[in-house]
Amino acid sequence: MAGPLPLGDPAPSDGRLPEDLPIDVGAPFSAYLHVPFCRVRCGYCDFNTYTSSELRGARQDEYADTLGLEIALAQRVLADAGALRPMNTVFFGGGTPTLLPAGDLARMLDGAVDAFGLTEGAEITVEANPDTVTPSVVRTLVDAGVTRLSVGMQSAVPHVLAALDRTHQPENVRTAVEAAQDAGLAVSVDLIYGAPGESLADWEASLEAAVALEPDHISAYALIIENGTKLARQIRRGEVPAPDDDLQADMYELADSRLAAAGFEWYELSNWARASHGAESAAGNRSRHNLAYWRGSDWWGFGPGAHSHVAGLRWWNVKHPAAYAQRLAASESPAAGTERPDARARLLERVLLESRLAEGIAVAAIPEQNRPRVAGLIADGLVDAAAALKGRIRLTLRGRLLADAVVRELTD
Repeated sequence: MAGPLPLGDPAPSDGRLPEDLPIDVGAPFSAYLHVPFCRVRCGYCDFNTYTSSELRGARQDEYADTLGLEIALAQRVLADAGALRPMNTVFFGGGTPTLLPAGDLARMLDGAVDAFGLTEGAEITVEANPDTVTPSVVRTLVDAGVTRLSVGMQSAVPHVLAALDRTHQPENVRTAVEAAQDAGLAVSVDLIYGAPGESLADWEASLEAAVALEPDHISAYALIIENGTKLARQIRRGEVPAPDDDLQADMYELADSRLAAAGFEWYELSNWARASHGAESAAGNRSRHNLAYWRGSDWWGFGPGAHSHVAGLRWWNVKHPAAYAQRLAASESPAAGTERPDARARLLERVLLESRLAEGIAVAAIPEQNRPRVAGLIADGLVDAAAALKGRIRLTLRGRLLADAVVRELTD
């Protein structure tokens, strides 16, 4: 289970939005559907997920109907606020969404589409554990309108998977990817680097295996040790080593080099996309849903512990699936708290997120008194000089490795 929810103001029991919220009905709108179930808990994971022994009365076979109640609530709330609009992207995350029957995922998607509608060419993604993907599952998802599958590969090396407590069989990654590709889905694979005992050679083997799958998109995330996780306790007791920052930097540089050589373009600090056959640009294979987060668009997060954002207002749901179901059964909003960040917090978040993108952030978005610092960042090799002359702060490869330091320099 994830850490405690943020502190915030009480959320209204009916979920209504403030009357003074400056909603732009022309702005993009996305939906995140959280499926909080896992067969086992990975030692590094801090997401709001639950194994069968932790559900305490919540039932997986009722989850699709329960989430449907929040969809109905969201439709009423957004309609009352004059903010009802079609979805540009939909993302099923978790947990392990494909631990539910594919038919349940299809019903959840149908409910969201009936409530909000879809824009033309909307991106609809499902995260999947390789062991839960079969041609039958894929066919059901495709028939429901899913356009993209994100496969949790993490590593191709058995001892690295074991260190991460991942239980899937490495060979099933290819089976899952091929089933998705044969059905016409776009495919992304997720990797993690810096696990205890992982060498640079191990990481290179995982990169080679991922590239050989010929996916449209690859995400590569540095392992972060979250408080309260099994891995954090193991490190604290000295049972396994903590991640080595220098080794992780070497791994990132290797990923960027190897993926570029294979035709992938980085567009966000941890994400690379490849141009589809016959396309001139890789932009079409970028995760449009994640770009919505990084660009501060509006989204409603459905499910236990899910976070939402509309016109600067943020709220988050109660964490446990049983509490979530009880709220909705009583015709109450599952929101546990809400906040409206002040100008300082909004600026920090904007710089933090937009500077991660290959397109960078406008120099004009930086506080005027901090803009002279851009010259120092260029001198240090952290920001691209040519882009800065055109009014954009764009990180170099070295800048990507030290992105947090760049953000502090631009916002302090």
